[in-house]
Order: sequence, then C-alpha cells, then structure tokens
Amino acid sequence: MSEKDDDYLYRFVFEDLGVRGEFVRLAAAWRAIREKHPYPPRVATPLGEAMAAVSLLGATIKFKGSLVLQIQGDGLIRSLVAQATDQGTVRGMVSYEAGEEGEPLFGTARLVLTAESPEGERYQGIVAVENDELADALAHYFEQSEQLPTRLWLAADERAAAGLLLQRLPGKESADEDWHRVTTLAETLKEEELLTLDVETLLRRLFHEESVRLYEPEPVAFRCSCSREKVGQALAAMGEGEVAQILDEMGSIEVNCEFCNAHYRFDAVDAAALFKPGSKDAPEQVQ
Repeated sequence: MSEKDDDYLYRFVFEDLGVRGEFVRLAAAWRAIREKHPYPPRVATPLGEAMAAVSLLGATIKFKGSLVLQIQGDGLIRSLVAQATDQGTVRGMVSYEAGEEGEPLFGTARLVLTAESPEGERYQGIVAVENDELADALAHYFEQSEQLPTRLWLAADERAAAGLLLQRLPGKESADEDWHRVTTLAETLKEEELLTLDVETLLRRLFHEESVRLYEPEPVAFRCSCSREKVGQALAAMGEGEVAQILDEMGSIEVNCEFCNAHYRFDAVDAAALFKPGSKDAPEQVQ
C-alpha cells in the first residue's frame, strides 16, 4: 500500500517564524464511511472536509476525550457531525433533504465545536455559518474566539479527504508579515494537490524558502463507539414501562447507528434481561 493510501496526521513547525502546522489525509477511513452511507457528492464533500477539519483541530489541543464538530442548518444539509478522539479515531455522518439545484448547502446554520473529557467536562463554542464553505466558518470561529490565529484548507472527493492547518504559536514572536507570507503561500494550494501529494512534496512546493521541521506521522482510523451494550444501557435509561409500551406496539425495538449503519434488535426477552436485577444494564435501585 502506498503512503497516499494510508490514513495519517503530520505535525510540522516553521522553526524561525513562530508558526506551526498540521496535515491530515483520510483514505481508508473516508472509504469506510462512504461504503456504509452512499451519500451524493454534494453532501459527501462537506462531510469529508469536516472529518479532516475535526482531526486537525483535535490535534491542536492536548486533551483526553473527543472533539465534535456539528453544523445544523435549514439548507440541503440539516445536520452534519464529525468526531475525533485522542486515540486517533474519527467518525462522521450527515442528514440531508432532497433539494433543488442551487439550493444553499447549509442555509441559515450554526457551527458548534464541543470538547468533552471522559469525566464529563465540556467546552463548547458556537458561531454562525455565513456561507457554504466550512473552512470559512472555522476561520470565523477562530476570529470570534480568543484563540490563536488559525487557517484551514480542506478538500474531499470520492478517494480521500484531506486538510492543512496553519496556526501561530503561543508565546512565540511571530511578525504579522511572516504570518501573512505563509498563509498567502498556502492560498496557492490546489485541491488536487491537497488530496494527492505526499506531505514532503506538498510542504516543499508551498514553503521551499522556509525552514520547516516535519515530525513523525500519527495514524488516524475510522472507529465507531456504538455497541449493543451501549444501546441496551440507553434503553434501560428510558425505563421499563416505556420499553414495554414500544414492544407492545412494534413487537421489537430496532436501532440503527447513524455513524456506522450497524443494526441492533431487541425483542421482549432481550428487554426483560435489561431490567433483571443484577444486570449490568439495569438501572440502579434508589434506596
């Protein structure tokens, strides 16, 4: 398998400029999602871009847990969700309506970034989406927040999803003209180059006059965190009465994961086991 078929994230730094960067390409992870959900190209492209973006943004912060990028709007795409974890895993999904040619992709929408730790601590930022370009919405997010100047370039097609991120380093001297120069050079990047060039060639082509240190790659992979056990816990949290009512009406409870398309079925026997005393899924008794 060639390097371009691997899923990886690279970090790099401009040694003399106080600017850092990241590059990510998702090939197998992106194919896994497209195989499970045959999204039309106009919907698939922003989802791929979102998966690349959340991988880049998740790598900019040191945290244990997950980073979720979500867009909700009234355009062709009603809801888009992409998630990256500190374990190097990604997943994503999109809900959309059949629209007319030329209909806005997001319409009136908002972008929400949520970082969540295993202990339940959450940080959330929200910004309006003013056009159909995800990279522009994220640039607007960083302008609105009190974070470091950050720019992203994103692309996706049927083969891969990829992204490039540039960010000023905290506590480092970085002249405005240096930041302007490297971002102006990055603006010359074509989508085809982002999707196909290996990272060394890409950085050399863009920044051949700069001193760039490239670090070892970090693997990225598609993983879904759903399981029958988690679905059972969710059903148990609904309460025995509500679960019994659904079974009376439907005969069984069918659950599909929107991320990986996995299917879970619970019949009356399965449901009874959820509420059996001593079951790991049974709700705790209140004394």
